[in-house]
Amino acid sequence: MRCMSLTIGTLVGAVAVLVGGFSYAQDDLAKMSQNPNQWVMPAKNYANTRYSQLKQINTSNVGKLQVAWTFSTGVLRGHEGAPLVVGDVMYLSTPFPNIVYALDLSHDGKILWKYEPKQDPSVIPVMCCDTVNRGVAYADGKIFLHQADDKLVALDAKTGKEVWTAVNGDPKRGQTGTSAPLVVKDKVLVGTSGGEFGVQCSLAAYDINSGKLAWRAYSEGPDDQILVDPEKTTQFGKPVGQNSSLKTWQGDQWKIGGGCTWGWISYDPELNLVYYGSGNPSTWNPTQRPGDNKWSMTIWARNPDTGVAKWVYQMTPHDEWDYDGVNEMILTDQRINGRERKLLTHFDRNGLGYTLDRATGELLVAAKYDPKVNWTSGVDMDKNSPNYGRPTVVQRYSTQAGGEDHNTTGICPAALGSKDEQPAAYSPETQLFYVPTNHVCMDYEPFRVSYTAGQPYVGATLSMYPPPGDSNMGNFIAWDNKTGKIVWSDPELFSVWSGALATAGGVVFYGTLEGYLKAVDAKTGKELYRFKTPSGIIGNVMTYQHAGKQYVAVLSGVGGWAGIGLAAGLTDPHAGLGAVGGYAALSNYTALGGQLTVFAVP
Repeated sequence: MRCMSLTIGTLVGAVAVLVGGFSYAQDDLAKMSQNPNQWVMPAKNYANTRYSQLKQINTSNVGKLQVAWTFSTGVLRGHEGAPLVVGDVMYLSTPFPNIVYALDLSHDGKILWKYEPKQDPSVIPVMCCDTVNRGVAYADGKIFLHQADDKLVALDAKTGKEVWTAVNGDPKRGQTGTSAPLVVKDKVLVGTSGGEFGVQCSLAAYDINSGKLAWRAYSEGPDDQILVDPEKTTQFGKPVGQNSSLKTWQGDQWKIGGGCTWGWISYDPELNLVYYGSGNPSTWNPTQRPGDNKWSMTIWARNPDTGVAKWVYQMTPHDEWDYDGVNEMILTDQRINGRERKLLTHFDRNGLGYTLDRATGELLVAAKYDPKVNWTSGVDMDKNSPNYGRPTVVQRYSTQAGGEDHNTTGICPAALGSKDEQPAAYSPETQLFYVPTNHVCMDYEPFRVSYTAGQPYVGATLSMYPPPGDSNMGNFIAWDNKTGKIVWSDPELFSVWSGALATAGGVVFYGTLEGYLKAVDAKTGKELYRFKTPSGIIGNVMTYQHAGKQYVAVLSGVGGWAGIGLAAGLTDPHAGLGAVGGYAALSNYTALGGQLTVFAVP
């Protein structure tokens, strides 16, 4: 492994020279993201704050919002992304078959072009938890789409014509695509899905002009595959050492180990690091994969030029509950404990909100952001402890099966997590994070399962329901990342499965599974506006300004994991990995749909 380490060191040095001598597409993209009139990245900016400086719509007039125009996508599955606005054009993508539309904002949303890829429909049953797509990316006059069949496609932004196509994975082996790409410098970064099919998952970087693979970093495996330097990649400031992943798997289990990367990606240009999370290890039956199963369930900080990891932090070693770590990493510069810090805040599926120093990976805060979380009593924050940074498992809620009929009941949160991929927002004015959450518990029964390529590799049966004594299945909260405390909380009947939007107008927006777009006061959480859209909202609210007027837009179209029963017509309460029974009442409040709704104050 020493040779690999030297090779990485030499490569890093060479890239440092290149970075200083070239100008990348990122330069223009970063400037465009600072223009509040546009929304040129999936999360608004590299920091993933989903914060807009626009304030034409504010606390005094948001109650007057009206529908300005609508657009039907023509697809009836879960719409889990958000549009982009680049200049006078809006770009949006749909669930499978992943249609991309370019709409002319100067002419009432007229369709400029439509791209519909030809995909084998056999990819649909391979996709976990609905056929969603979380949006496209833009850079250098191109639109980048991550298709369901795990292909990355570059389209000409003016014409919709294919520029290049890259095969990122094979659906026949369980690899699929649901995530939004991110452009960093001259590369397009994209992850993969397939943890429920035993995929060895990765983050990959493709050349923005040619589509040629630049590097691929797996979540588990030997050092040269996961792109870690055993002497320089650290966890809590200490080198991870050689074969840090292999030592935590039994035999060759890492080859089917999961750790998928279908969540959001953020980037710090000053540190030149990208941040993302890896998902659950395969299989869901923990007795079949003894060990910590590194580096699943991990926050990664990588150099985007080489893919080499600078630091890692595994949040849920030896995951027993399917608490994927893929949720967004939000980057802020704040004063904490008397020091100015470059922070990373992450709301994990496991119910813990984390604040870390994003330069070093130092853990600063780890606290429950739903009071019902019970699988752990908390994270060991004693830096002198051998268990520093590790959650203490409450054995009553462990799913470590003593036999195949072992069934653990009353676990909070459910496998959905206290938050899934639905992204939070951050306001620099309040220094609060606005978090859409799930308030759901579960019964979890593992069973032994064998691996066959392209076949489900789950190994557990789930039932989901609200926490005992509560009727609400969701909350929309404001969170202080410096103290690890909830500032205010608005209960919702169902999980809040839409992404949040914070604005300089003092208003925060989010959507509900019943289909309401809601606006609340950023300081108090007081509801200021609601409007019922045609279908449940699992999309991410965004805003832009065109011809001097601010607009707020959101995709509605019920689906995703929580809405999979409605989206796919499932009735078995244990179907949808346990979600169908928990959300059966959702059909009383909304129906299928696929629509963009755009709002403005008259």
